[in-house]
Amino acid sequence: MTMSDNSRNLEAGLLLRKNQNDINECRITAVVLFSTFVSVCGSFCFGCAAGFSSVAQAGIVNDLGLSVAQYSVFGSIMTFGGMIGAVFSGKVADLMGRKGTMWFAQVFFIFGWTAVAFAQSSMLLDVGRLSTGFAVGLLSYVIPVYIAEITPKHVRGAFVFANQLMQSCGLSLYYVIGTFIHWRKLALIGLIPCALQVVTLFFIPESPRLLGKWGREKECKASLQLLRGDDADISEEANTIKETMMLFDEGPKSRVMDLFQRRYAPSVVIGVGLMLLQQLSGSSGLMYYVGSVFDKGGFSSSIGSMILAVIMIPKALLGLILVEKMGRRPLLLASNGGMCLFCLLLSFTFCFRSYGILDELTPIFTCIGVVGFISAFAVGMGGLPWIIMSEIFPMNVKVSAGTLVTLANWSFGWVVAFAYNFMLEWNASGTFLIFFAVCGAGVAFIYAMVPETKGRTLEDIQASLTDFLQ
Repeated sequence: MTMSDNSRNLEAGLLLRKNQNDINECRITAVVLFSTFVSVCGSFCFGCAAGFSSVAQAGIVNDLGLSVAQYSVFGSIMTFGGMIGAVFSGKVADLMGRKGTMWFAQVFFIFGWTAVAFAQSSMLLDVGRLSTGFAVGLLSYVIPVYIAEITPKHVRGAFVFANQLMQSCGLSLYYVIGTFIHWRKLALIGLIPCALQVVTLFFIPESPRLLGKWGREKECKASLQLLRGDDADISEEANTIKETMMLFDEGPKSRVMDLFQRRYAPSVVIGVGLMLLQQLSGSSGLMYYVGSVFDKGGFSSSIGSMILAVIMIPKALLGLILVEKMGRRPLLLASNGGMCLFCLLLSFTFCFRSYGILDELTPIFTCIGVVGFISAFAVGMGGLPWIIMSEIFPMNVKVSAGTLVTLANWSFGWVVAFAYNFMLEWNASGTFLIFFAVCGAGVAFIYAMVPETKGRTLEDIQASLTDFLQ
């Protein structure tokens, strides 16, 4: 055999290995699909809880005699609970594991729904809502992180976006059934997806990257093999995980203050910035009190909720498809741009209504503005900040960073949710003009700061951001 024959054989072998690795990377196994479904059952629980406060408002106020201020506390206290859960989310997910954290969260979800269902006073109502918020705070961090750590890179964005899709499914379900089911029965129905996740968590693997971080190399490879398929060659991916963990182990242990080092500045600014923009756009308030906005514009809240329920799932599906077609960055820009326009429409609508101009068109414009805003939000800004958060932080600071980013999200979400009803009473037009300005600032921020992460490995994304200021 000649030297050239040996060279050709070597090239053929390398090409065959590369093709095999590409096939492994493109494979989506049943285990990945099922594991993603089980984890996003928690997102469905979140959607149900978010939709509950909107459709149950009239029933709870009438049955328990709550004032506007008392119901504002009930509606917003879930975000306050989310803020508390966010403080512990990263540490709990690291100590108990991704699966253990989801189990732990469901304990609080089950208690919360039960307390709300049997509440005879605002006190127990608020305690139950606070408990569900704590659960949501834990889940909002661990679900996207878990999905990002188990899925192949070419579908990671779409799979993490399933988090937003299932939230939309939960919202849609409650917007529909909440119009004819008593609020106490509605709370009991919320226990069903909780129980489903508790049972199915027994049948999914732990995150291989977390197992690698724990130093459990054998279990890491077993989990990776299960996720990629029995005949898949996982050696390259397993070695990448091992090398990354060894690199982090050689450095000092992560502390919150480490996030303020210069090399992590881009990741922190992007992660926190996107979360602030998501909440300060008014999304939480509109989700929790959408019925009040419809009523303010003279549009039937029950009809408006039904319209939202019909379009909620298709628009989330559209986002799931587009996230890997368009990429994260273009979809974020389009989403923010749409939210900006619909906030401006709502601002003009309420302004005209206050002066008695175009009264007959105000309800229609209100419906278009609300539906348009929520649609634009769900396609991009609803889920993409969580996808990007799960991608940009290295494992050595992921606990601290995840805690900080999730805390920022829920802190500002609580402020907006609590103030929303009061802002509408103050000046509905001015309220949406403020949200218009925030969304406009969001377009500029995304254009200037947010990188494209589609089709890149987590290690590649994190290395490029860490080296950005070097």
